[in-house]
Amino acid sequence: MTEVYPNYYPSFSCVGGSCRHNCCIGWEIDVNEEALRRYEAVEGELGARLCREIVRDGTPHFRLGEGERCPFLNSRNLCDLILELGEESLCEICAEHPRFRNYLPDRVEIGLGLCCEAAGRLILGQRELAVLISREEPPQGDEILALRDRAVALLQDRSAPILERLERLDRFCGNNDKPFCLAEYCSFLLSLERLDEAWTRLLLRVRAGEASADSEAFRVYMADRETEFEQFAVYLAYRHLAPAWDEAEFCARAAFVSNGTRLLYWAATVLFTQNGSFSFADMVELARLFSSELEYSEENAERLVERELRF
Repeated sequence: MTEVYPNYYPSFSCVGGSCRHNCCIGWEIDVNEEALRRYEAVEGELGARLCREIVRDGTPHFRLGEGERCPFLNSRNLCDLILELGEESLCEICAEHPRFRNYLPDRVEIGLGLCCEAAGRLILGQRELAVLISREEPPQGDEILALRDRAVALLQDRSAPILERLERLDRFCGNNDKPFCLAEYCSFLLSLERLDEAWTRLLLRVRAGEASADSEAFRVYMADRETEFEQFAVYLAYRHLAPAWDEAEFCARAAFVSNGTRLLYWAATVLFTQNGSFSFADMVELARLFSSELEYSEENAERLVERELRF
């Protein structure tokens, strides 16, 4: 099967203990069957720890400790399993994160999730156009992939400001009769499952601050950084458009791309207006929160697409 990935993908590497939002904290870590068999064969003190810290009721998973930390995450925020057994010892979810895979007919598309701050810095900080790379020529003729190529081309047209590009995407997909209302969108997101109180505070802050947001000053301030919003939108398009079953679902997913990018843009505008600045680190954190809350909850992701299908 053909493997496809963005040009930035091979440059990714985990930052380990320096990560501010460690993926070994706050996430349930399932242990796949192959890894479980390897762990059951480990002897000595580490083998005893593995036996003690794996919960076998239902899907096997690590027993999270104080602060919802993985029991093998040490005081330096490094993994004891890697230190003692090597990276090949990791269970599937740990070895793969933050990578995602979309399995399509005759190809698998691989990418990096923005819930990882290292991936966020890599993706959003890229100035050149994001392009897809394949080890062999991908099959041609897929209607949905052709639609996505057109959508990405619209998003990467740097002759127009990012908000205009989003409007062009809406027109291309027939979504231009669905005006975006920031307050309504924030209210809808507040109705979904939320994991991090920082996400709740952000949505409330953005909803309350929309009226006083200085959009013109922000536009000037970000004149040489619009690529950050472009890369965010293209990331969403790459990850979410290809799995559409038909053109109607494609258009609903495209509305999620444009509206999600608008949300991030206006959240940034509000933060800039209130704080007097908006750093690249702020952008990465906005994208991380968005991804963690909306992409890594299957229920939330489904409800977002359903919302656009109803409109």
